Amino acid sequence: MTPSSAETTAFQQVVELLRSEAKAIEECAARLNPVDVERAVSLICAAKGKVVALGVGKSGIIAQKIAATMTSTGTQAVAVHPTDAMHGDLGYVSSNDVALAISNSGETDELLALLPHLKHRGVPIVAIVGNLKSTLARKADAVLNATIQKEAGYLNLAPTTSASVALAIGDAIAMAVMRAKGINAEDFAINHPAGRLGKRLTLRVEDLMHSGRDNPTVSPASSWIEVIGALTEKSLGAVNVVDGDGNLLGIITDGDVRRTVQRVKPADLERLTAEKMMTRNPITIAPERLAVEALDLMENRPSQISVLPVVSGKKCVGLIRIHDIARRGL
Repeated sequence: MTPSSAETTAFQQVVELLRSEAKAIEECAARLNPVDVERAVSLICAAKGKVVALGVGKSGIIAQKIAATMTSTGTQAVAVHPTDAMHGDLGYVSSNDVALAISNSGETDELLALLPHLKHRGVPIVAIVGNLKSTLARKADAVLNATIQKEAGYLNLAPTTSASVALAIGDAIAMAVMRAKGINAEDFAINHPAGRLGKRLTLRVEDLMHSGRDNPTVSPASSWIEVIGALTEKSLGAVNVVDGDGNLLGIITDGDVRRTVQRVKPADLERLTAEKMMTRNPITIAPERLAVEALDLMENRPSQISVLPVVSGKKCVGLIRIHDIARRGL
């Protein structure tokens, strides 16, 4: 369907506004003072406490987002509204903290009223500010230049581009701090246990495996009827074959049973045992290994498998299925 002229105009406006904001961020990168950037990162990294992000209105919303980004990437941070700080929430702030003050004009009354109290507590101030001649810029220990030419939109009024630039600077500083602190993917995952990355880097085989009474096992001398009984009882698609000491000897899957019964003569079924049905020396995994490693062992092979015996040394301690891993979103 061909869009109408009104729809095309709206589309063109949106694209133009996006490009305008992107251009403003690019221009911001060219204007940043390297000395102030290095000092800002150093102040945040050196702080023994937390980052206190401050802003009013849309800048307050940006402060919340930057604080959330820093917290999730290894730097404790909290967003505090300057007015609330003046009415008791200043108790959040200690001399071990560093303040991140955000203001396009640099003359926000509520924010400026708070500055003397931050100074009194010896809290260094990093400013993301759009006016380098403003009071906030003069009072800050490090100034991150967020100057823009105009706001996106035909009225040049709503805080659009200024908010995007401030957010981009905050995110960039957070990432630089993260790298300076040596935060790696494993550290990041600890704070994101519910996310896919967190699960891949923290969820272990022992967290998902069927163990104890839920670990289906038979002895090598078990009859084929006993094997089927164990398969049916646990409904896991496989049973581990273990010796008297609990050492793994092999595994029998539903497929092993079907293939064995098909090739064995009916008269020989009575003498059929688990030892004759099992797959010897199966691929195994240790309980402390990552669940994603178990998934890799099952999938990345010429013939895929759906279950793995879990062993500690030679002891069979459980069974893990590909379904158990997939169910957890890996």
